[in-house]
Amino acid sequence: MKKIGFIGLGVMGQAIAANLQVDGYDLTVFNRTASKADDLVENGANYAPTPRQVAEVSDLVITMVGYPTDVEEVYFDAENGIFSGISAGKIVVDMTTSTPTLAKKIAEKSAELGVLTLDAPVSGGDIGAKNRTLTVMAGGDKLAFEQVSEIFSKIAKKAQYFGAAGSGQHVKMANQIGIAGTMTALSELLVYAKAAGLELDAVIDTLSAGGANTWSLVNYGPRILKADYSPGFFVKHFIKDLKIALDESAKMSLELPATQLALDLYEKVANQGYHDAGTQALIRLWWTE
Repeated sequence: MKKIGFIGLGVMGQAIAANLQVDGYDLTVFNRTASKADDLVENGANYAPTPRQVAEVSDLVITMVGYPTDVEEVYFDAENGIFSGISAGKIVVDMTTSTPTLAKKIAEKSAELGVLTLDAPVSGGDIGAKNRTLTVMAGGDKLAFEQVSEIFSKIAKKAQYFGAAGSGQHVKMANQIGIAGTMTALSELLVYAKAAGLELDAVIDTLSAGGANTWSLVNYGPRILKADYSPGFFVKHFIKDLKIALDESAKMSLELPATQLALDLYEKVANQGYHDAGTQALIRLWWTE
């Protein structure tokens, strides 16, 4: 699988694709905004004008787009989608955080075409994508997981297979539920510490060495103190993820009040104009200066 197609060059997709390019893979890329592929193309990647053409020339196609509707279009568009151009024996891996239902639909169509598939969303944000320290949560064809494990090892510190199609997306929902709690906790502990007149750099440094330590505290705490709200992960995409998590929870007759509260807070900060900011912009509900 030396020929890799990569569709979706956002904050994380761009970094993952660049790392695979450095590793020597023959890369063909597509993005709706073609200019986002310029750096990759300058360094030797091929640009294809449609997902179909990416699939035609690639052994492995990785997708990492924004929303489930984007995933649906990229795979199923009758004229230009992946399934209109892919052939038997190839592998597709969707790294978008999407719905388990759509992951199963992709797997069913792939099976009809003799294609192996994985739903393999990731965690780790822009930092993890750049530093090759992502976590991959995979569901789908076990044979596909075995065949792409070497590639996963080049972009992630851990990749785990969980079972049938949709399993990877369910694990990612559990991850996002956890992140929702750490981001609200990070925001409130800083609000509290600031109101108490504490030195916030020292608070972050100290708490990072104790029981309150989280990835969010270590990676997003310093950004907040610098008023850096650039996206490692977009508020608008986190809202999408939390809605999926709550929808899936409802299907299992679960109530998750803390996750619902996190969604409400993120929708509030999005309505204040921060939908394209990073998730650390949640602090702006308290800090307005």
